[in-house]
Amino acid sequence: MIGAIGRLLLPGRQAIGWILTVVVGIVAALVGTLLAQVLGVETTPGIDWIELVMQVVLAVVGVGLVAGLKRGHRV
Repeated sequence: MIGAIGRLLLPGRQAIGWILTVVVGIVAALVGTLLAQVLGVETTPGIDWIELVMQVVLAVVGVGLVAGLKRGHRV
């Protein structure tokens, strides 16, 4: 889900499949959670908005990087 949101927020067309989008989302979610913990973001009983924003921003960056790398490898 995080990868899909990141892909939707990234302007333009990304030539990566849904499996790679899911993988990027999983990595972004894990790294975003770790980053939030390192920065001392409080865990709340509801939705942790700051952590969620970190995850989505990382997903946007990740999708952009992966799409750019895939585009650069085409012959």
